Amino acid sequence: MNKNLFVRNISYKATNQDLQSLFETVGTVVSAKIIFDKEQNRSKGYGFVEFASEDEAERAIQQLDGASLLDREISIQPAKPRE
Repeated sequence: MNKNLFVRNISYKATNQDLQSLFETVGTVVSAKIIFDKEQNRSKGYGFVEFASEDEAERAIQQLDGASLLDREISIQPAKPRE
């Protein structure tokens, strides 16, 4: 299992801190980043969260997949490695 998670369906109003705060409820978050469209200067609605351990990342998927973040139900899966 990967320590990095791909999170989609994030509210366009959410900040990196909102994302990090939600995921800190299940473990130690190394980083939380929402991806922004540079041209339109707004969220693309997805991001990445990195945990300190694989166990915490797995627990986050089990406990937070389908959770609400600013009135949107997020979807979580392991992030694919960069090529």
